[in-house]
Amino acid sequence: MQPVNQFIALSLKQMRANKGWSLDKTSQKTGVSKAMLGQIERGESSPTIATLWKIATGFEVSLTALIEPPKTDDTSVTRSVPFRSAHIVRNQPAQNSMFVAPLFPYDDQLNFEWMELTFVAGYEQYSEAHSLGVIEHVVVISGSVELYIDEHWHTFKTGDAVRFNADKPHGYRNQSQVDSVVHNLIYYPEKTKAER
Repeated sequence: MQPVNQFIALSLKQMRANKGWSLDKTSQKTGVSKAMLGQIERGESSPTIATLWKIATGFEVSLTALIEPPKTDDTSVTRSVPFRSAHIVRNQPAQNSMFVAPLFPYDDQLNFEWMELTFVAGYEQYSEAHSLGVIEHVVVISGSVELYIDEHWHTFKTGDAVRFNADKPHGYRNQSQVDSVVHNLIYYPEKTKAER
C-alpha cells in the first residue's frame, strides 16, 4: 500500500482534474491557500486534519475519500461481508498527532464512513463546519475526550456516546496523560455528494 501522504497527493490531483479546477479555484472553494495545496500535491507538506477536512468539504467528498484508496472490487453491502482490522488500516494521515483507522470508508449506499480515532495525550483540534446536514456520532472506546459542541466543551468517558450536527464549528481534545480512542461515524446527506 502506498504511503498515506502520497495517496493524499494523488487524490487531490485527481479531484482537481475531475472538477477542472485550477489551484486558484481550489483555494477559493476549500479555503486552503494555493501554496499549501501545491505543497500537498507535490508531497512536500503533511496537512493537518483540519486542512484535510477543508479540502473534503470544498470538494463535497468524505474525509476517507482523501486518505483511503477506493474500492477495487465489488464490496457492496448487499453482496459481501467486509472484514477490517483497525491495526492494519490505522495510520497518521496528518502532521498533528492523531491516528485514523478508516474501519469502513464512505459507502454511497449507506451515506456514512466509520473511523477509529486515537487522540494522543494533549491533543487538541478545532474543526470548521462541514457540509450542511453532516452528522457525527462519537463513542468513547477508551480514555476520556472533550468535544466542543454548541460553543461549549463537554467531557466524555469510556462508554459514553454523543451525536451532534457537524455542520457547525466543533472540536476535540484530550487533556489526560494517556491516549484516548473513539469511534466516529460520520453521516453525509445525499446532497453533499460524499462519494468518491
